[in-house]
Amino acid sequence: MSIRVLIVDDQEMVRAGFGALLGAQPDIDVVGQAGNGAEAVAQAAELRPDVILMDVRMPVMDGLTAAREILAVPDAPRVVMLTTFDLDDYVYSALRAGASGFLLKHSTPDELAAAVRVVAAGDALLAPSVTRRLVEDFARSQPAAVAPLTRITPRETEVLRLIARGLSNQQIAAELVLAEQTVKTHVSSILTKLDLRDRAQAVVYAYEAGVVVPGPRH
Repeated sequence: MSIRVLIVDDQEMVRAGFGALLGAQPDIDVVGQAGNGAEAVAQAAELRPDVILMDVRMPVMDGLTAAREILAVPDAPRVVMLTTFDLDDYVYSALRAGASGFLLKHSTPDELAAAVRVVAAGDALLAPSVTRRLVEDFARSQPAAVAPLTRITPRETEVLRLIARGLSNQQIAAELVLAEQTVKTHVSSILTKLDLRDRAQAVVYAYEAGVVVPGPRH
């Protein structure tokens, strides 16, 4: 089955360009385009896309507000925020609200298609170095935003710490000398116990709970 994508951006050229690039992929179907957040909310309900590429700054309703509304409903689509700047407080807020990651607008066609596939498969688009830098930057200014960890086991806390470092399940398995399936079970348990949507929210949570401490600014 094709991955159904909705593209949301107030610039028609951006929508057309992304639409053409993704439409050329055999496993991706661009089902709609919207020019602002209000249109995105309406089209998300009508078209039921699997993935929404959402611009951050738009007229009428911004991308963060739209993402929050869309992600608040059951069986919501995955939302990837589009931004020109990699350090953007709107994007950080979107990750906290449940967005599955973010993508820079100047990403290559291959990166764009890969991003859609990654989030459609249920994973988070972390782009580790950039996303961790973004999360660290804002975690510094918002310490202790969540209660200390009491709902997960010490082993799960270890796994959460490694998720926040950007490690894959395979890398976590190697680090902790565990079977990859065991790591998958731990990850699933962490998300369930902490009521997190995916790994992107887990990264934010780990910093805000103090499981990972932001490094010094460079």
